[in-house]
Amino acid sequence: MTMPDDTKRYRSEVRPVWCPGCGHYGVLHSFYAAIAELNLAPERIAIASGIGCSGRFPAFVNAYGFHGVHGRALPLATGIKLGNPELTVIAVSGDGDAYSIGAGHFPHAARRNINITYIVMDNRIYGLTKGQPSPTSPTGLKLKASPYGSTDTPLKPVTAALAHNASFVARGFSAWTKELTEILKRAILHPGFAFVEVLSPCITFHNTYQHFKEVLHPIPKDHDETDITKAMALALVDPTLYHGVFYANPRPCYEDTIAELRAEAQKSQTGLPDLLQRFQA
Repeated sequence: MTMPDDTKRYRSEVRPVWCPGCGHYGVLHSFYAAIAELNLAPERIAIASGIGCSGRFPAFVNAYGFHGVHGRALPLATGIKLGNPELTVIAVSGDGDAYSIGAGHFPHAARRNINITYIVMDNRIYGLTKGQPSPTSPTGLKLKASPYGSTDTPLKPVTAALAHNASFVARGFSAWTKELTEILKRAILHPGFAFVEVLSPCITFHNTYQHFKEVLHPIPKDHDETDITKAMALALVDPTLYHGVFYANPRPCYEDTIAELRAEAQKSQTGLPDLLQRFQA
């Protein structure tokens, strides 16, 4: 895949090792393009990831990166952002990493509105561990690990993000890189927790390219992105999948609130007791 010259400074010396045709290449391409168009300094970017094919993402970017343990991308990203609020912080997960072992961290990062971008590369399968059904695999999916078909009902990540009160929620498709680049740019610039579900097919174990091209439709142009009820209605439509920005409604960021409380504590003569009284009120 040919990259424009202005993305060269964001590409590390580590070459991607995903399977040929993997959707993750499209996500990486769009990410390079997004940060290049935003002209972000590589030394001001930090990327945290968990385990899975998506976990390798930080190694391919010329920026700070932390390849953590399974399901812990969001706690890592939260700690990085609180430690240095000036950084542009990205968390990257796959569907298993995000919605299975890491599912407990998702609602809290969203409701706190920590100012990070959370990219979940959803191929609806456990690709790295050779094709077991994931939390987003369709019911009845037959694979070597589920020869009689998966019995579980798949999660709906976009509806979950909206229910968790994420302040920015979007869906993209790895094969449509131009649109995905624009979504990622908006997500990175959004002041708060920005969740982007990227449908990213696994060419080896669950090739969904054709399926997504048939069921994906753009969000209507007259959609009000600040109306969470209308966003939820679009997210619940089945079997059609809408792509684009469902919801974007900024509110105070977690790290800003923490900074204000810290400043208030420093000014207060009694310090901690005043804060405790405030939280108990």
